[in-house]
Amino acid sequence: MPLSDPMIFNAVCARQSDEHVVLSFVARAADVLRFATIERIGRDAQGELSGFQRPQVAAHIREIRDYLEKPNAVLPNPIVVAFTERATIVDQGGGIMQLSIDVSGGAPGLVVDGQQRLTALGEVNRDFDIFVSALICRDEAELRRQFVLINNTKPLPKSLIYELLPTVDDLPPRLDRRSTAANITARLNFENTSLKGYIKQHTAPEGMIADTVMQKVIMESLNNGVLREIIRTHKGVERSVRLISNFFEAVKKTFPDAWHGQKPATSRLLHGAGIQAMGDVMEVLAQRSEARSVEDFREGLECLKGQAAWTSGEWNFDGEVRRWNSLQNVNRDVALLKHYLVGLVKVDQRNRRKAVPVPLLERETGRS
Repeated sequence: MPLSDPMIFNAVCARQSDEHVVLSFVARAADVLRFATIERIGRDAQGELSGFQRPQVAAHIREIRDYLEKPNAVLPNPIVVAFTERATIVDQGGGIMQLSIDVSGGAPGLVVDGQQRLTALGEVNRDFDIFVSALICRDEAELRRQFVLINNTKPLPKSLIYELLPTVDDLPPRLDRRSTAANITARLNFENTSLKGYIKQHTAPEGMIADTVMQKVIMESLNNGVLREIIRTHKGVERSVRLISNFFEAVKKTFPDAWHGQKPATSRLLHGAGIQAMGDVMEVLAQRSEARSVEDFREGLECLKGQAAWTSGEWNFDGEVRRWNSLQNVNRDVALLKHYLVGLVKVDQRNRRKAVPVPLLERETGRS
């Protein structure tokens, strides 16, 4: 059969959804690799997301391959492949469908689940039949949605799932809130902001600040902080990105030695505990003094100079003394650091308000 001819399979069709066609059939690994590709997640020069599969895990693939080379090996779990085009079905009766896949323009299918198994199968030198579940989607957006929902209950890295969320519509409320935070995080990391390149994501593994930590800061603000109102305004996402960027630009200027050239292991400012605590500081300054610009935030951060043991020394938390690097990204330590830093900022804010001179007219009115 010429390589450009359609690939034909007899399949069983499952009645599951009026919006989707779900099929199951048997194919060889070599056949699957002809009609489906594994599209790795990445970003182009403009920072746009493409693909959705995690990077290969060489050790995992090698383990699967070594197992499959044994003569008694079985692989009951199917490879899940999604199609948005060039896949047609004809009802043959009796619950059997004929699936025709046009491969003349390349592989039209995308692997949604089972990428490591399929890669390992491609390296095994034996005629091995596998089960394939095929899902025909109306467009790529629906394909991405199915990928997220299928894999969200499996042990895929949460970071990968979260990075994909902004590309998916019609999500459950729990994931929809995370999607907004993930979108803001990605824009902070790939646009011209003070955090560009600092956030570690699947598409930016060289970053230092965990994307899940930054998303947590943003989600807390979206739930009951300054971003809750900002996000509802015109260009709310852009304004939210700018606010956070301005704050961390002020942080970099206030603590240059604890930021530049550092990493989480050498500076608690870039550590998960420090980022979360500074997120609360941002909230206090944004809400109590209406800080928005870099200079606004920098003025509010001055009170923390000499009080923070980011890279050396000790923290004194109401009598509990801790070495600078003993703070870990656990709830108790994060709460301690938040309480300490926010407390200093609130005292400073109160002192600033007291120091503001009362206008003469108000003083005279107060005497009467």
